[in-house]
This record gives sequence, C-alpha cells and structure tokens, in this order.
Amino acid sequence: MTARIRFATPADYAAVETIENAADRLLIDWLLPEKWPPAPSGASRASEPGYILVAEATDTGAVVGFVHVIESDKIAHLEQLSVLPEYGRRGYGRMLVDAAKEEARGRGHTRLTLRTYADVPWNAPFYSRAGFAEEAPSTDFHRKLVHVEDGLELARYGRRVQMVAVLE
Repeated sequence: MTARIRFATPADYAAVETIENAADRLLIDWLLPEKWPPAPSGASRASEPGYILVAEATDTGAVVGFVHVIESDKIAHLEQLSVLPEYGRRGYGRMLVDAAKEEARGRGHTRLTLRTYADVPWNAPFYSRAGFAEEAPSTDFHRKLVHVEDGLELARYGRRVQMVAVLE
C-alpha cells in the first residue's frame, strides 16, 4: 500500500462526501441507529476554517480516504477521518492521522483533539494506538461540541470521549 497525502481540491469534494457516507455504513451497522444523517458535502467541509487532507492511492490515483481538521480559537480538532471500507485496515487512516498531526504542528498547534466513541474498535482504540489519550473537555469549543453531541443524542449508542495528541 502506497499513497500520496495531499490537500483536498474542489475536484475532490464529491469523493470526500462519498467516502464518508461509505465509511459511515460500518458505524451504522455497528451502532444500529434508527436513522443516521448523510455526510455533509465536501464543499461544506471545505468552507470551515481548517483543512482537509486526502489519501490518493498511488497505483490507481483514486482518493480513498480523507481527514478533516477544524481550526478554531487556536485549537486544532480532528473533525472527521474516513476511509473507503474496501481500503480499510491497510494503513491509510493512520497515514492521514499522522499527516493531520504534522500539518497541525506546522501551523503552530501543540495539540490535536477529537471526539469519538470509546468502544467502537476503529474509533478510540485506533486513536489510542495513534498517540491520542482521553481528556476532559476544558474549552468553550469542546464544551460546545459536547452540547451538539448531546442534542443529537449520540451517547445513546455508546460512551463518547474526547482525546488529544500532544504535538510537541
């Protein structure tokens, strides 16, 4: 497996949405919610402050995964990581996480946070192996994310946690 990690361009936005919807099917099958909203458009993600990196398979040139990092109030927050299921467990997700951490570090951030499910194997356990550790939400930005999650009732599907990777 080889991939080129690069910044998303407008030509990638449709793929970003498709990838997230395909990856969400795994989570839907695991959590069994009554309904699950479709992924936001790639253009919508790109309109937020921060960056989107994509993994492009070097053998086919296809975009097979992406990571979206939001920057707000001097915080770098990994909002979404998705890889096409047929490319899962090949290291693309880890490559994207590592690239997101490196980009955040290059932009002057000392931490990269995220929120996820504690007990879904490709959520918190994966991020723990990638150098993230649990922490309590301690900023207005993170408390707002918890409030949004509470409004969506995400905790009914499992324990939610905040995690951080120190980038220094």
